[in-house]
Order: sequence, then C-alpha cells, then structure tokens
Amino acid sequence: MAGVLQLWETLKEAIVAYTGLSPVAFFTVLAVAVSFYQVVSGFFKAPGVHTVRVREAPDVEPLPPPVQLGEITEEELKAYDGSDPKKPLLMAIKAQIYDVSQSRMFYGPGGPYALFAGRDASRALAKMSFEEKDLTGDISGLGPFELEALQDWEYKFMSKYVKVGTVRKTLPVEGAPASSSGEEAEAAAGTAEASS
Repeated sequence: MAGVLQLWETLKEAIVAYTGLSPVAFFTVLAVAVSFYQVVSGFFKAPGVHTVRVREAPDVEPLPPPVQLGEITEEELKAYDGSDPKKPLLMAIKAQIYDVSQSRMFYGPGGPYALFAGRDASRALAKMSFEEKDLTGDISGLGPFELEALQDWEYKFMSKYVKVGTVRKTLPVEGAPASSSGEEAEAAAGTAEASS
C-alpha cells in the first residue's frame, strides 16, 4: 500500500513539473481530450456490424405496363376509378388521361384523392377542392392563380405518370334535349353529319 501512495505522490509532482497544471486540472483536460477523440473518430469509422431485420414484403403483383386507350368519353373513364383492381387507375387533367396506378395508395379506393380517379379533375385540382361540383374538366371562369395551380399539377403529372389517352368532349347538339346523355348527343351528331 505504501508503494501505491509513493507512486501517486511521484505522479502528482511529475504532473505539476511537466505540465504546470494541478492534478485535478490535468485529469480534466485528459478526460475532455479522450472524449473529443472518441466523438471525432466515430465520424471516420466504418459502421459496425448491425443486425438487420428483413421484413417480408407482401406478395404484390407488379404493375402491368400502361395501356394506351386513345380517345375515350368521360363516361368510359369512370370505369377506371380503382373499383376494379384488374383495371388501371386513371385520372385526367385538362382532358389528358394519365395512368396513376403506381400511386394507388393516394388515388385508389380509400385513398385521400380517390374521388379524383376515373374523372377529369381539372377544376378540383385548380381550386384545390374536394367538392363534388368541382370534379369536372370544365375550367371556364377560373382565375389566374387557379390556372397556375392547375398548370403545376399538369407538369407534375406529365413528369410522374404515363399519358394513356385523352377525354373526348361531347358537345351538346342543337335541338337535342338538355337531359340527353353523351352517347345520345353523339348519335344525334352522327345523324346530323350523315344528313348533310
């Protein structure tokens, strides 16, 4: 025991003689230096071996390649609202139809934007609205800020999704009843063209 005490006294004298610090100050500086070294060297070390838990992915079929539809009516577009999982999920902006199947969690049934699927949602996107009356491709009467917002949405869709077709606009025929469906209007238009 006397040897340990003598060693300690010698060490204290050496610390004061060589560093000019008291033993308490010396060991404080030493502790800070070691801590600093540990932190800095941690940035340069290769990551240690970590146990990675592999989570089994659910069996999800890969998405089929987008099918080009060409020109379809708004009524035909409604069939692609996500209610049939075998069909692609489609949505239109400014009459341009995009396959949004890769974002089924957003546009598919139960998703936050599901009401846009199977429709031309131009007006709703421009107005940032979820109201039924705005779920239309009619953009007449929109202000400059709304048209700019719609343009931003269109650019986003053009860059992220594949365009698969366009929405054929059915125009009302003169003399046709206001309550006629788009198919009846087309038939009337065909009859009018045939007679001229």
